[in-house]
Amino acid sequence: MIAVRRAVEQLLTRVLRSRVGIALALAVVVVGIIGTTRLVAGAGEPGSGLSNRPEQPITTVHPTVGDDGLIDTRSPTPVTRPGAATPEQVAAEFVTAWRGQPGITAERWHAGLRPLATPALAEQLADVDPVDVPTGEVAGAVTVRARSETVVEARVPFDTGQLRLELVAPDGRWRVDAVDWEQV
Repeated sequence: MIAVRRAVEQLLTRVLRSRVGIALALAVVVVGIIGTTRLVAGAGEPGSGLSNRPEQPITTVHPTVGDDGLIDTRSPTPVTRPGAATPEQVAAEFVTAWRGQPGITAERWHAGLRPLATPALAEQLADVDPVDVPTGEVAGAVTVRARSETVVEARVPFDTGQLRLELVAPDGRWRVDAVDWEQV
């Protein structure tokens, strides 16, 4: 009886006060809870549980109902005011004005771009000399990719690079808002 008393006293004073003792006690409690639960609930069927995959896809919406997702996979269609130029037409006119003509003055070059550009872009281009503008021969057609109904990106291939234009139409009239040159 004294030996049992000493063993219990040793267990309570030394082992359960150490980290290892506390970890062992918690492990015994967890294993006891899991074992008791299995005895009470039964082992169950080997095919039941979360490990089985469904035979058919799980759907929460009937397949004939429209898409209500946040991401729209359809490409947007640019909106143009009736009678106004399309983004493709504005981009093509801008490229013609951008290339200019041999010997064109800076004033005439800016005057040709101004009606096709937003006021912000026209101001950015105010100090640009047309001699320093990268150009070349147009090597293909203008390609337009709509980002929204009022924003499109146009790309024009040249033999020396590619001109990228960003066009905006907050009021249905398309204007070039940004210009970028990608050299080949």
